[in-house]
Amino acid sequence: MATVSLAEPKEITIRGIILGVVITLIFTAAQVYLGLKVGLTFATSIPAAVISMALLSAFKDATIQENNIVQTIASAAGTLASVIFVLPGLLMIGWWANVPFWPTFGACAIGGVLGVMYTMPLRRALVSQSDLPYPEGVAAAEVLKVGMSSRSGAAEGKAGLWAVIWGSVASALFAAGAATKLMAAEVAVYFKTSQGATGIGASSSLALIGAGHLMGITVGIAMLAGLAIAWGVLVPMMTAMHPMPDLSAADHALGVWSKQVRMLGAGAIGAAAIVTLATLARPVVGGLKSALEAARRAKVQGAQIPRSEQDLPLFIVGLVTLLAMVPAGWLLASFLQGGPLASLAVPLVAVGVGYILIAGMFAAAVCGYMAGLIGSSNSPVSGIAILTILGASLSVGMVGRHMMGPEVSHALIAFALFVTTVVLAVAVIGNDNLQDLKTGQLDDATPWKPQVGLLIGVAAGSAVVPPVLELLNRANGFAGAPNLQAISSTPLAAPQATLISTLAKGVIGNDLPWNLLGYGALIGLMLVVIDFALRKFSNKKYSLPPLGVGLAIYLPSAVTAPVVVGAVAGWLFERSVSKRTWGEPAKRMGVLIMSGFIVGESLFNVALAGLIVTTGAGEPLAIHNGMSETQTMLIAAVLGAIIVSGLYRWASNNARRVEA
Repeated sequence: MATVSLAEPKEITIRGIILGVVITLIFTAAQVYLGLKVGLTFATSIPAAVISMALLSAFKDATIQENNIVQTIASAAGTLASVIFVLPGLLMIGWWANVPFWPTFGACAIGGVLGVMYTMPLRRALVSQSDLPYPEGVAAAEVLKVGMSSRSGAAEGKAGLWAVIWGSVASALFAAGAATKLMAAEVAVYFKTSQGATGIGASSSLALIGAGHLMGITVGIAMLAGLAIAWGVLVPMMTAMHPMPDLSAADHALGVWSKQVRMLGAGAIGAAAIVTLATLARPVVGGLKSALEAARRAKVQGAQIPRSEQDLPLFIVGLVTLLAMVPAGWLLASFLQGGPLASLAVPLVAVGVGYILIAGMFAAAVCGYMAGLIGSSNSPVSGIAILTILGASLSVGMVGRHMMGPEVSHALIAFALFVTTVVLAVAVIGNDNLQDLKTGQLDDATPWKPQVGLLIGVAAGSAVVPPVLELLNRANGFAGAPNLQAISSTPLAAPQATLISTLAKGVIGNDLPWNLLGYGALIGLMLVVIDFALRKFSNKKYSLPPLGVGLAIYLPSAVTAPVVVGAVAGWLFERSVSKRTWGEPAKRMGVLIMSGFIVGESLFNVALAGLIVTTGAGEPLAIHNGMSETQTMLIAAVLGAIIVSGLYRWASNNARRVEA
């Protein structure tokens, strides 16, 4: 057991809280846009840690623990924004025409608080006494140690801040090029096969390149396999089975993919998620038992417990959990008020609160374990969301089945989506909490203080999600929404929310294309077997994450192709510098540049949404020119390659200078 610290380090400070909240506000806005566009988010801990170190280095009394609190607060941005994987479904089914602030804030905040409470008792079992790797938590801790330990580290912290800035500026300007029509927004080629059609598209997006780099080569190869299965096998085969000679190759291929192949991908994701979660059941149950036993043995008086082992008391955790059920019940009752389900409000609220309490606890534990196993960014949140909406739809459907009709069915779907939003917030913040606690353990933080810091981040992030979501709804809208009144003619795809709302409608309306989902599930099970064999025969050196493959079948190629490019580019860059003395700083700087790619492009597009709403023009920056589509696509491809390679070289040169 750790020894008792003789002095209390400076941890929670006013300046740290303010800085953490500001970073959270900025990164949450960026994450909301990225998630709506591509169905992916990224962990914000490392860029937040670098920004914190660079800014707090002006204060001589700044400590590593204070910087840890800043990154913990900001880490909420990378996870809480995941609620947009479900929430836009309420707009897509026509239940909402606009995003109301308080119901959205309440769903995020209540779920986030419960996510912290549910995973706090797991700290000893899954962090302190566990050999789980926690890749992102360890990486964030190393960044903080390097930044605080030496002058070289301080220099790296400042260089890292510039890496984030240059990456952000480059990606914002690149996105502006697409907005002005001086380059193509997508590089794509589609063609006819003997009987059908296929092709591939890649969005002109440095944010997606950055996401691929951060995900790594393993997930990148899995997505490449998914692309090959979807566009190399399934689309050609299924378009040949349904020939449409009057359609263009692009319309034919994309039509079959969206109506049929995508559902196969959903089935693959569902099957892979169930198997993945099943394999985690035993360690999660064991971890819960260990945590409860540790809590039983521990004395709750803070003076008798080493500082490095001081959690929020279990009494407080239990009390906050129970008290949170009151606003949760009020929130669900308000959601039902005045609608066709008002007469069923009591049983539905009871089912909803019970589901949040029980399913939320399970989801937080599983997501927390997965964060330790593969990191927050790679956790299969999609699988959790799929299982949650299926369970919620079945639960509320049983209550309202006796009075089923079009209006009732519509209301039940909306209620299931809202309950799922709360549970997903529980899951993703639980995921984040354990990752942050690992960082805190390695940096000698007092455990209860990062837990409080994360609650502050939850409050800040919850306040940002509704206005940003409504701004994007007014500017772009969401594909398929019946109340679409957006100014722009290019609605956001919100791919995850599309899948979740489709599943909810299918379960409650009993009209899911079970045959396609079933075939997709078989594909998912085959992928699980292949992944198992790869891991076994390579001694865990190689793997093919089945959820990554399924996600690439489900998501548009315009999204997944740049992610694959980013993963391969990142792997080549890290391999080229790995044997250099300055290799590790170069790798860290590469990560920060890629984080900047995501932040810059996302914030530009949020600002563009504001400009669209202000001016009332769908494409306010468009410049009409005489270039052909081929020319603008070539400009996008060449310019993107120059920016990525140039900034990788900049990272290498700066790492060499820092090391010297």
